[in-house]
Amino acid sequence: MENKITISICGEEYTFAAEETPSYMQKVAAMVDGRMNEILQSTHVSRTDAAVLAAVNIADEYLKSQGTAENLRAQLKGYLDDATKAKNEASELKREVFRLQQQLEKASK
Repeated sequence: MENKITISICGEEYTFAAEETPSYMQKVAAMVDGRMNEILQSTHVSRTDAAVLAAVNIADEYLKSQGTAENLRAQLKGYLDDATKAKNEASELKREVFRLQQQLEKASK
């Protein structure tokens, strides 16, 4: 279900229709608003340029986060593979212990 929400970014009101919750959209707007205000206060650029710079900065962070997430997924997969290998080795060793116990019991009879 689409939610209609009006948010303010740099003093301008925008109405969005989104699947996300209003509180989520408020967080998104606050992030964009904060970035734009940061840029506007630290440089002498137009709102349009501030919006583009904010978008580029946010996209850069997003892409870096994606890379970090992919690295973490690969690392986790490696850990899971190692755990599976260790579990298989433990099972194999348990079977070997059982087999040796059986041989020992036969030999002692």
